[in-house]
Parts: sequence; C-alpha cells; structure tokens
Amino acid sequence: MQHEHKSELIKKVESAIDSIRPYLEADGGNITVDDITDDLVARVKLHGACSSCSMSTMTLQAGVAEAIRHAVPEIREVVAVNMPENAL
Repeated sequence: MQHEHKSELIKKVESAIDSIRPYLEADGGNITVDDITDDLVARVKLHGACSSCSMSTMTLQAGVAEAIRHAVPEIREVVAVNMPENAL
C-alpha cells in the first residue's frame, strides 16, 4: 500500500474513532490507531479502562469496528493488538 493512501486511511479511521471517543473516555478508556495493514486491517490499541474491561470485545466489535467500517468501508477488519486475555 502506498504511504499516501495509508496515511489517508489512518486519518479517516482516527476521525471515526474521534466520533465515539467521548463515550470511551466517559468510562475511563480510550483507543488509538496502531497501524493499517496492507490487507486493510485496522490495528488499534485499547487504553485505560478499555484495556482491561471484560466488555472490551463487545465495545471493539459493536462500537469501534462498526464506526470505523461505516466511515471507512475499505477497512475489512478491526483488531485490538492488546486485547485483554480474558476477552473472548
């Protein structure tokens, strides 16, 4: 993937995350974009309460991934690079 295209995708993903960030912050958590792979997988990092919450899998899939896929349909998948071990 070209660097310019990747940078543009990262900006779009960050913008999508910004739209839900207040909800994450209200619960003491946050999320950042780690990378977007060549096969269009958004890799994100969970922070604060989100990094250890038992509901982080649901938050990631139902909230974060949905917001990202809605705003950036090119993204095939969203994965957390630091998902808690107790998450399913």
